[in-house]
Order: sequence, then structure tokens, then C-alpha cells
Amino acid sequence: MSAQTATVKPRRRLRLPSFGVQVLLGLVLGLVLGFVALQIGPAGEEPNWLAVTLQTIGSTFVSLLKTVVPPLIILAVISSIANLRNVTNAARLAWKTLLWFAVTALVSVAIGIALGLVVRPGVNSSVDPGTVAEPSGSGSWLAFIESLVPANFLGLAADTSAAEDGTLSTSLGFNVLQLIVIAIVLGIAAVKTGKAAEPFISFTESALQVVLKALWWIIRLAPIGTVGLLGNAVYSYGWTTIGALGKYTLTVYLGLALVLFVVYPVLARVNGLSPVKYFTGAWPAIQLAFVSRSSMGTMPVTQRVTEQNLGVPRYYSAFAVPFGATTKMDGCAAIYPAISAIFIAQFFPDISLGITDYLLIVFVSVIGSAATAGTTGATVMLTLTLSTLGLPLEGVGLLLAVDPILDMGRTAVNVAGQALIPAIVAKREGILDVARYNAPRDASGFVPLDEPAAEDGADREEAEEVAKVPAGAAKE
Repeated sequence: MSAQTATVKPRRRLRLPSFGVQVLLGLVLGLVLGFVALQIGPAGEEPNWLAVTLQTIGSTFVSLLKTVVPPLIILAVISSIANLRNVTNAARLAWKTLLWFAVTALVSVAIGIALGLVVRPGVNSSVDPGTVAEPSGSGSWLAFIESLVPANFLGLAADTSAAEDGTLSTSLGFNVLQLIVIAIVLGIAAVKTGKAAEPFISFTESALQVVLKALWWIIRLAPIGTVGLLGNAVYSYGWTTIGALGKYTLTVYLGLALVLFVVYPVLARVNGLSPVKYFTGAWPAIQLAFVSRSSMGTMPVTQRVTEQNLGVPRYYSAFAVPFGATTKMDGCAAIYPAISAIFIAQFFPDISLGITDYLLIVFVSVIGSAATAGTTGATVMLTLTLSTLGLPLEGVGLLLAVDPILDMGRTAVNVAGQALIPAIVAKREGILDVARYNAPRDASGFVPLDEPAAEDGADREEAEEVAKVPAGAAKE
């Protein structure tokens, strides 16, 4: 009997949709489950089981992202300062970054003021005057100056709140601006120490690789997190809360759309960059920002797309992205406060704004966004603008009903700008990896690993270092 060789066909592995498609499916599923939760209705005075599940999934995902932020800032900034030892234009890069932050803020606030004057959202508004209420907190220039000085080595702050039953709860948070200050001091000290600090610098660079690997695992959970975040937003706020503030809400979103889809593409094109490649490269961070409503939570993803998709060298992006996440807020600090201040001035009788007031709005938007770095939410920026103009802070209460809906668009614009400016500055300084910027994205939404790097003036060793991060990640 002749022997026959049996051939066993390998089993085909189930191929999942690309990462971008997974996130889009998460958006659709989140909308559907959110509306289902609305139809189920509350369970007595508490949210129903589906709403609780969506809220838990979304908040857990954002918490995971925020957990990575402190070590990422500390390690990335220290490593970037160490790498800047061999970069002759470090001060020039920092100055150009701040200049472009101011330029885009100036354009954005001008758009906000123009829309407020043309659309006049506060005139004949049917919003209930009974919702007028002073905000629980407000921004101040003194608070910004104080926030620059670290309260402790880790930049931690404790917040104690009392529940309705009288029980106290304490939570810890971190001040991103203080973390940046701490990291800058440590990085400069390591450079000044010299040879004795080489083990410390090597450890920092190694630890950064470990943190980036953990970050990639968290990013892969984005489709699931999107389901929870968007579903909870639909259930908690719905679209009916727009109500009488529909004209105001549409005005704000029109301003945000003009910045995101007109101003940013024009700036990219003027600087020799493809707007399409910019959007496809930054899209993973933009969409996550929209559903998470957190620039800080999105910052690790923003830094990853800035380096891997847009071709910005790590030694520069490690400074520009964290700094931008605290001060580069065209949505929260320019469009939103400009339109909101004009709305409040139009809503209250006997209040009129003059040319000096509009110049003050411009000044606060361009310079004052850093005053919100140690706090959370655009409400602080709005109160800073109102107090500078002498407008009633009680007007903030008129807008709180739609603030979560506005916050999604504001955060998306913030993050889009935080990714664009480093790419523009890097291109103008000749350190952008143009080949990586223009390269096609793979199924994960990022540039393939075998793409050539370090062209058009970029440092080859640095580009290869950037490529190390996704090398193991994309295989998982």
C-alpha cells in the first residue's frame, strides 16, 4: 500500500475590521445603545442597568488613559531634553511653537467674535432666565501663576467633597502644568550633571518604551471605550437638551467646524502639507477626543499620532504635545468663550460691548488659555473672560444645559490643533519626516512599520527610535 502524504490546510484566523472601522462601529453602537437606554428610562431615581453599564465602560477607559499621562509626561519630557543636547535650535523650536499657538488662537477668536455679531445668538433667546446661577468656580490669573509652582514632587492635588448624606470623599488628581515644570527641571539637571546622569537618562528612555507599549494596549480598547462614552452621553444629555439654546449651540459648532475644516487645512496647505494626510493621520486622536471630552485623556494618543503618523520627531513632540494639551485650546479658549460672552451680553438688557471689550476677548483668548492649565473644563475659561469684561458671572448658568454637547466638539478641535502645530513647526524647521507624513496608514490607522524614515532633513536615528514604538504593537 502506497503511503500518501496528507496535507493539512492551516486554519484561517478571523480577521477583524481595521482599527478605524472598529471605532466607527463603536460610534454607531454607542448611539444605538444610548437611545435604547433612553427608551428604557430610569429605574426609579437611578439610571437603568444599560446606562450604568455604558457609564462604567466609558469612565473606565478614560481612567486608563489618564493613568498613563503622568509617567508619559515625566519620561517623555526628560528624554526629549536629554536628546536636545545635540539639537542646536531647541529654543527656536519652543518659540515657534508658542508663536503658532498664538496665531491659531487669534484666528479662532476672530471667527468666534464674527459669528457672535452676525448670528446674534443671544437676541430673542427663549432660554429660561431662571437658570441664571453663578458658577461653582472661576478662573483667575493668580491661580495660573500659583499653578506653575509644584505643590509636591508628583504634582498631586487632593480634593475633598461632601455627599448629600454628609459623608466625605477625597480624590487625588495631578496638575499637568506642574508635571511639565518638574520634568523640565529634572531633564535640565540630568543634562547639567553630565556623565554621572547617563544611567538615569538610559533608564528614563527604557521606561518610556515600556509606558508606550502599555499605552498601545489601552489604545486598542478605544472601540469599546467609544461605545460606553457616546452611549452614556446620549443617555445623560440627549439632543433634546439643546432646546431653546439651539441657535447658540449651532453657532458654536459652526465656529468649531470653520476652524477644523477650513482654518487647519489652509494652514497645512500653506506650509506644504497635505490636508488629507493631516486628517487621516490625526483622526484617531480627534475621534477619541470627541467622545471622551478630555484633552488630557487623549494626550497619549495625540502624541502617538503626531510622532508615528505625522512624522514629528520625538525629541520635539515630547515637548510640544504635552504643552499644547494644557495651553493649545482653540475650541475651549477661543471659539467658545468669544461666542458665549457675546451671547450673555446680548441676553442681559442694558449691556453692550464696545471695541475695547472685543479686544479684551482677543487678549484673554490668546494669552489667557494657559490660566486654565491647572483646572478642568471650558467653564473656567469662560468665567475668566466674563470677569475680565465685567460681565455677570451668573450668565454661565444659562449655558450649562448644553455644555456637555458643546464639549465634544470643543475637545475635538483642541486636539486637532495640538497635533497640527508640531507638524507645521517641524516642517518649517526641516525636521519633519515627510515620507512618514505622506505614507499610507495600515489597518490599525497608523503608518506601516517598514516605511522609510528620516527624509527631508529629519534625523535618521531619531526616526528609527520613533518607529520602535509601534513595531511590537502592530503585531499584537
